[in-house]
Amino acid sequence: MAQDSTDIKETIGALDDYVLLGRSGLRVSPLCLGAMTFGESFGIGSNFEESKNVFDYYYEKGGNFIDTANIYNLGESEQFLKEYIADKRSQVVIATKYTMNPTVMMPNVKFNPNAGGNNRKSLVENLNESLKRLGTGYTDILYVHAWEYNTPIEEVMRSLDDVVRSGKALYVAVSDTPAWVISCTNMLADLRGWSRFIGLQTRYNLLNRSLEFDIQSACAEFEVGIVPWGCLAEGFLTGKYTRESIANTKKGSNMSDYRSNSAIGFAEDEQNWKILDEVIAIAAEIKRSPVQVTLNWISQKPGITSPLVGARTKAQLVENLKALEFKLTPEQMERLDAVSAPKHIPFPYSYVSNLQNIVNKGVQTRDKYKPMLKMGSQYKGIH
Repeated sequence: MAQDSTDIKETIGALDDYVLLGRSGLRVSPLCLGAMTFGESFGIGSNFEESKNVFDYYYEKGGNFIDTANIYNLGESEQFLKEYIADKRSQVVIATKYTMNPTVMMPNVKFNPNAGGNNRKSLVENLNESLKRLGTGYTDILYVHAWEYNTPIEEVMRSLDDVVRSGKALYVAVSDTPAWVISCTNMLADLRGWSRFIGLQTRYNLLNRSLEFDIQSACAEFEVGIVPWGCLAEGFLTGKYTRESIANTKKGSNMSDYRSNSAIGFAEDEQNWKILDEVIAIAAEIKRSPVQVTLNWISQKPGITSPLVGARTKAQLVENLKALEFKLTPEQMERLDAVSAPKHIPFPYSYVSNLQNIVNKGVQTRDKYKPMLKMGSQYKGIH
């Protein structure tokens, strides 16, 4: 029987039901507004006025957590935010990022090898430029945008600690990085008395649950809040694509084509269609949209602090925020878990999970490790 959404008593909350980010006292909204769509340089965003409509609605509903980066729309995103936050700086939590080299993406600018990477020079110069574009003296959170392997961990963490001590960043976080980096960096920071990562941005959705193998456990161990991106799988999980429509979609070569190109790739795996079918079925049962079901599932997963939502229009944001108005039942969560379970779980995760009956029979597993062990136990092979 279809579940009438008007009878749902339990909700995830509202934008102004603030949560703590990692091991910090920083209060953020349970959905983070992604500002990659602020600006039109990438061909996937909106102009100043429409972006302001999105920002204003998020803010009016109590939202305070906004995410951007030095390269988003070649700086337009940060420039737009400068105007939006000018009279409300203390009310919002701004997160920006460095690592990506803007000179690679700007054909009329001389290439500068030190304009990218996680080295100290890249950090200092990119942060200074971001602060100018944002029109503020500090960013609340500075993310390492991606782990690039060339800069020593000691240099990264000491440099980040220096900018925190300078007051130009209040907290530091990391994005798109392996679990071992989370462990090494935060252990080093703790031993040296440096600023540690309080948050992680990483890809996570029903089509890609690799986060659950070890990143989730590393974040639990070091109390790092997870801010997942790509929650809707570039639009595939919105339900706007069908097997018929995707067959008529052609790949493009521009940045603006990345969503449709991704959807074409997802469509090649029949399991992804089964996942989408289950999302649509549950959405129909509870009179919600596939977008809301998908975001609700993510919000309830262990370790998730504030899923990133991006919107080109106010209408899209309104739909996204309604994901907080209800809670999928345990049975519905289990259905989505089952249909999206990875086909192959790499060694040693399946192995150590299935050893628990021998090693820890009769012993209660620590809560923070249960998600990883559950994921591994779904696969019975040893590979």
